[in-house]
Amino acid sequence: MGLSRLAALHGVATSFSPSADVTVPVPEGSVVAVLAALGVDATTPDAVRDALAAAEAAAASRLLPDTVVVWDGEPLPAALTALPPGTELTVRLEDPDAPPPPPMRVPATGAAPTVSGQDSGRTAPPPRWWTPPPLGIHRLTLRSSGARVESRTLIVAPARVPEPPRRSHGFLVQLYSLLSARSWGMGDLGDLADLAAWSGRAFGAGFVQVNPLHAAVHGTPTDPSPYRPSSRRFPDPVHLRVEAVPEYGHVADPAALATLRRRADELGRAVLDKGALIDRDAVWALKRQALDHILEVPLTPGRRAAYCDFLATQGQALDDHALWCALAETHGSDWHTWPAGLRDPRSKETARARAGLMDRVDHHCRLAWLTDCQLADAQRAAEDAGMAVGIVHDLAVGVHPGGADTWAQQDVFALGMSVGAPPDAFNAHGQDWGLPPWNPSALAARGYAPFRGLLRGLLTHAGALRIDHVMGLFRLWWVPEGRPPTEGTYVSQDGEAMLAVLVLEAHRAGTVVLGEDLGTVEPGVREALARRGVLGTSVLWFERDWSGTGRPLAPEDWREDCLATATTHDLPSTAARLTGDHVTLRHRLGLLTRPLEQERTEDGADTAEWLALLTRLGLLPEGTDDEEAAVRAVHRFLLRTPARMTGVWLPDTVGDRRPQNLPGTWDQYPNWRLPVADAEGRPVTLEELAASPRLHRLMDALAPRTAPPGARPA
Repeated sequence: MGLSRLAALHGVATSFSPSADVTVPVPEGSVVAVLAALGVDATTPDAVRDALAAAEAAAASRLLPDTVVVWDGEPLPAALTALPPGTELTVRLEDPDAPPPPPMRVPATGAAPTVSGQDSGRTAPPPRWWTPPPLGIHRLTLRSSGARVESRTLIVAPARVPEPPRRSHGFLVQLYSLLSARSWGMGDLGDLADLAAWSGRAFGAGFVQVNPLHAAVHGTPTDPSPYRPSSRRFPDPVHLRVEAVPEYGHVADPAALATLRRRADELGRAVLDKGALIDRDAVWALKRQALDHILEVPLTPGRRAAYCDFLATQGQALDDHALWCALAETHGSDWHTWPAGLRDPRSKETARARAGLMDRVDHHCRLAWLTDCQLADAQRAAEDAGMAVGIVHDLAVGVHPGGADTWAQQDVFALGMSVGAPPDAFNAHGQDWGLPPWNPSALAARGYAPFRGLLRGLLTHAGALRIDHVMGLFRLWWVPEGRPPTEGTYVSQDGEAMLAVLVLEAHRAGTVVLGEDLGTVEPGVREALARRGVLGTSVLWFERDWSGTGRPLAPEDWREDCLATATTHDLPSTAARLTGDHVTLRHRLGLLTRPLEQERTEDGADTAEWLALLTRLGLLPEGTDDEEAAVRAVHRFLLRTPARMTGVWLPDTVGDRRPQNLPGTWDQYPNWRLPVADAEGRPVTLEELAASPRLHRLMDALAPRTAPPGARPA
């Protein structure tokens, strides 16, 4: 009982429910290990008793929680309205140059009434003693009549994130898979800008959503997954369009660049014509050499000033990231294996290394700046093409344990833990994603600065932000190192504080926010996100009346505040789903848990139900045997839903039947290395996509084609 109570006080679950009628206990050893990662000793009965006493005493004596959230225009939280009379509150503002509000004192009477949860969104005036601070993350100090002093983080956030336009549609694509005639063996930011410019002008597209462009872990082979990066804070220069760097035309040895360009063409031709996989390592090897030449060119005065502004804006975070990159070149990409003194980013040894590697640190800072510039160019191209949203960037759920972020921010990561998923009906063994989670209490103690910095970097050049596994704002499944995923447990964090930081930063950037809320979702999470304007994700094949008939959900019954799509990067393409090819693929790779014919029968029945609904709605006049027509019908259906955003998986436009990622596989399947291809598996370039009759037939079903600006009427 003591351990359970101690765990509850620290947000650690001692059981979980994989389904409504099943409760599974968490092994005691896992609970103890997770508590240890949170800095709580529970290894013996005496330790549990002492830790519990300390935690309960701290809770009883605390006037306010560690973080106080005030939503603009809504009633004050109960914690503030219940403060003892005579309590004095002072606020140190986030902006040190802004005049601070005057001290506030809780009177003997007149505190604001508390409101129930269902009323928390209504507008209400604050109590007369409260002087609302400006939006931001401030420091709140309390002095009670007993002379006790407490200092807390105060988040003042707008009620909602910016809203997207009433209705919009756009493409979803894994950028590396989108090769053009100009890219160096994989899609790049030049291709992204071109895709946005073309789709916005030709089809009235409102957005393009891409995979995370976070910096990858160095080394050969590099982990190709964009969802296991070294850093989520900074982008990866492998995405650079080398020729678009202004200094490209001024290198001292243009012949060397021409040679590298020819080798890059060979890489691209191998993928497009010879069936080779996208080789990120080979692409980066060529780009790195080219960029070495380019970075030798002195910057013009204007470019130098812009670079210095970037350095000043990014500050210590960029310096640490660049230093990790420089150290990794010598000592390898896992900082745990570095010499002991270099494992601490603030040690004397690291300071000496920083001074000795000054040129390499500047080199990696320059690469981050160049990539940032091209991210800005892509968003500008989208806006110039009339896109209402623009580029939708993706935030991965975590980072590699040996990468730059965990090295630079060791104090806020729960090292020795990994994020994953519990066992469920689809995966009896659970999942371990190999990503260390943030320590909730350490993150709160830092005033959520690491989370804020991460968001600000991503939102700078984004029209919208998609958050992978958005449920992680509230709780995550932690797996202790050395244990299987089945022996993990849920750890909660202050979901309201995390959400408030997200809403605040999105408001400041003017950015729409989407959450990937598929799978097991804790009760109340979708409602909390929707209340703050965060859109969800609805995938056609999963939208059924689960609480009633179990049949496909009629379009008018879908939720409005979502991105509606037919598939995602982790799911079969629409053509593969319609034909059953995805079942055959999983059988070939030994991933099925039941006989092939049983899987085919069940999958076929599921698909047939959807095709029958599409037919009844008049969306499939060509008949169910026409796979291309069925793909069009699926997207016509999505447009009939009230969803604010409709996403078209770009490979669906040409009938691609191969998934970009097949969960549950590692080297059995070429995850994250396939180019966009047509129904026969032939890779298709961006130029071929733009001319594809099949793509145009699909997009005509979504929006009439428009002539480009300046075109003469026929």
